[in-house]
Amino acid sequence: MPKATTQFVCSECGYTSPKWMGRCPDCGKFNTLVEEVIAPTPAKKAGTMSKPSRALPLSKVTFEKYARTSSGISELDIVLGGGIVRGSLVLVGGDPGIGKSTLLTQVAAHLAKEHRVLYLSAEESCSQVKLRCERLGLNSDNLLLLNETNLEAAEESFYDVEYVVVDSIQAIYTDSLTSAAGSVGQVRECASKLMRIAKSRGITFFIVGHVTKEGTLAGPKVLEHIMDAVLYFEGERTENFKILRAVKNRFGSVQEVGVFEMTGEGIFGVSDYSTLFLSDSRGVAAGAVVTPSETGNRCMMVEIQTLMAKTAYGLPRRMSIGVDLNRLVVLIAVLEKRCGVALGMQDVYLNAMGGIRLGEPSADLAVCAALASAERMTAVDKFTAVFGEVGLTGEVRGVSFADKRVNECLKMGFKRVILPAKNMKACEKFQNKIELIPVTYVTQMIKALFPC
Repeated sequence: MPKATTQFVCSECGYTSPKWMGRCPDCGKFNTLVEEVIAPTPAKKAGTMSKPSRALPLSKVTFEKYARTSSGISELDIVLGGGIVRGSLVLVGGDPGIGKSTLLTQVAAHLAKEHRVLYLSAEESCSQVKLRCERLGLNSDNLLLLNETNLEAAEESFYDVEYVVVDSIQAIYTDSLTSAAGSVGQVRECASKLMRIAKSRGITFFIVGHVTKEGTLAGPKVLEHIMDAVLYFEGERTENFKILRAVKNRFGSVQEVGVFEMTGEGIFGVSDYSTLFLSDSRGVAAGAVVTPSETGNRCMMVEIQTLMAKTAYGLPRRMSIGVDLNRLVVLIAVLEKRCGVALGMQDVYLNAMGGIRLGEPSADLAVCAALASAERMTAVDKFTAVFGEVGLTGEVRGVSFADKRVNECLKMGFKRVILPAKNMKACEKFQNKIELIPVTYVTQMIKALFPC
């Protein structure tokens, strides 16, 4: 009988090595190789060979319509693409104490009104989960609680339920591996077993995942590949507002963002973003500009703030929150070279309000406007919005969903929009309702904002 052997697996990228090394040769991270026991594969008995699957032509494949169920929280439904898909796996990651368990407890209690739901708590006792339910004012006989860390023992409770919450994937283990719970092999194998159960029985799994100190999901990357949807819960512990972001979704858009407010009675979705992404001092202080940001199927008005100070060292400092730092450096170079805005001896700090990340290039023109406003110490009118992509030559390029962005500005009470000239044709229908200023170069935008 073959003996069990050991190998070392990188917890970041999944690289395997027969011996321990301080640095992973694949991803270059230090101290990420974890020892894992390889159990010998049992020999199959004669006559137990499975029949091979037969491929079907595309024309004979039946179309399956995915029915969706509301989670009881509208913001979560939007991030998921319209609701919960039956038989899917949803992974929710985030920092400790940010509200992952609270959110899924509320979802489980809402689903338990019409469905049988199992809350598998591997980190807390059933009494602790019940205490949280009482604090949130939740109660249902269809909500089953189970405190178990062994997946095979918990699988017996999966037969008569429709939804399962696993809290967390790093705390459960399977008997097929001898390594400790939370190791690379255990996380990968437990996730694979849950996927097979979900697809074969039509059970929907909500899985809580831990994150590393860098903010990424702990465990092998295959964990995210197996899931149908991967959601990140972001925000500071001291702040009441949290952001739920979809980084993977097989049944919806990956650009969706949900905004939540943490209260003593639970987590609730926020539909009015004006208090979160826009400040009261808008239009008074220099260096603040509003831009319409497209996130999935919604458009949000986000304020970009900049601050400049004379550098005390030979090399000026650049810091950015919510906007890519490399993008900020490029835009500063464009302003200096193409527009004559002197920023070479200035420390530049930039922040997108509310903790949201602006990854689309349509925020480029608004960043340039905020930098020019801070450099001139002149405030931008609070009812003016700016959007457009900026090239290295200083040209303003067109962006997608321009008419949707202008419509959102109109609904939020803005009176003037500076937009790319290439998008003017799609926005001509709003000319009688709001002032539209098309620009081709960044210099034209600066003259429109600061005529003097």
